[in-house]
Amino acid sequence: MDRLKEFISNHVLGNPTRLAIMLYLLPRTRVLFKELLEVLEITPGNLDSHLKALEKAGYVKIRKVFSDRPRTAVEITSKGAQETGKYLKLLREILDEV
Repeated sequence: MDRLKEFISNHVLGNPTRLAIMLYLLPRTRVLFKELLEVLEITPGNLDSHLKALEKAGYVKIRKVFSDRPRTAVEITSKGAQETGKYLKLLREILDEV
C-alpha cells in the first residue's frame, strides 16, 4: 500500500502525456518540439503546458536552437532521467505484487 501511495503522489509523472514525453525523451536525450507534436498527436498548446510542468519540476530543459531557423528543443535532465527510472521501477514493483 505504501508503494501505491508513493506512486500516486508523483503528480508530475502521474499524467499519461507527461509520462509519454519522458519515455520518448529517455533514450533520445534531446528532441525538437515539432517531433514531440507528431509523435504524441496533441495540440501545440497542450504540449507546451505539459512541457512547462516538466520544466518547473526540473525534469526537462526547453531551449531555442538556431540553425536554418529558430526551433524549440526539449532536453531531458539528469533529474528527469532518474525520476522517470524510479517511477518505472516503482510501477513494475506494484504490478509484480498484483
